[in-house]
Amino acid sequence: VTVRDALNQALDEELERDERVFLLGEEVAQYDGAYKISRGLWKKYGDKRVIDTPISEMGFTGIAVGAAMAGLRPVCEFMTFNFSMQAIDQVINSAAKTCYMSAGSIAVPIVFRGPNGASAGVAAQHSQCFAAWYGHCPGLKVVSPWSSEDAKGLLKASIRDDNPVVMLENELLYGVPFEMSEQAQSKDFIVPIGKAKIERQGTHVTLVSHSRPVGHCLEAAAVLAKEGVECEVINLRTIRPMDIETVEASVVKTNHLVTVEGGWPQFGVGAEICARIMEGSAFNYLDAPAVRVTGADVPMPYAKILEDNCIPQVKDIIFAVKKALNI
Repeated sequence: VTVRDALNQALDEELERDERVFLLGEEVAQYDGAYKISRGLWKKYGDKRVIDTPISEMGFTGIAVGAAMAGLRPVCEFMTFNFSMQAIDQVINSAAKTCYMSAGSIAVPIVFRGPNGASAGVAAQHSQCFAAWYGHCPGLKVVSPWSSEDAKGLLKASIRDDNPVVMLENELLYGVPFEMSEQAQSKDFIVPIGKAKIERQGTHVTLVSHSRPVGHCLEAAAVLAKEGVECEVINLRTIRPMDIETVEASVVKTNHLVTVEGGWPQFGVGAEICARIMEGSAFNYLDAPAVRVTGADVPMPYAKILEDNCIPQVKDIIFAVKKALNI
């Protein structure tokens, strides 16, 4: 099942399950979604439940947040998360802080979703990763799926959650097929927010990642296994609240840590993981400094060769692992 179809399944099932759920965004209805995530939903549910908006992120995000305050459960799609900057005031000030500022009397059950991070050939303004931006803010939950199972389970959990959730998908993963179990295809399947998943067991080094780079970590682990290095690969799934316990338990076992992400290094997801490990008891088990693999600290170039050099590749992960293990 492709990630695209998994997301479509999740939306379909939740629209059917709860009539308060609705989807709004640019091109989501008549065009079936810019990335065909909402294919067939407008025909099935009609204008009230699947709503095409004008190209005005601040406007339709505000409408969605207001609808959530009034008791509906909107799914607000950004054509890419780069455009959410137009509406970041609504996401942070109107959605994230309202539960606290109303002393818990106003819930804002809303999901902000869309593609995040680097795609291919869309240059600096359309390639940045917002995991650290939104992960910084109390009041939000932030999830970042890799596989089809992650995508479906996290979207369903996010829609059912009474808090605002930012769901950071990846455009390059939409067409990628993953195996999905019978259980994952059932209507009751959810992936709990705030729980990481160990994608591969290992004993020598812990690789922690989220979104598309999880796949790169597994590829790197397969190459390194041939050289006798067993990597444990952790798929974070959730950026906030972060499941640091799973990472700590792994570091205690492997004594080495490498973080991998597509975003910029400064104040990034990897920086937070390293800080949390250093502050906790697992720090005493590290045999070497943790190593971060990140996107390059520059606005994303347009030229393909430069873009490839700005995004973490399998070879960069292998290099980082060998550096951490001093081999």
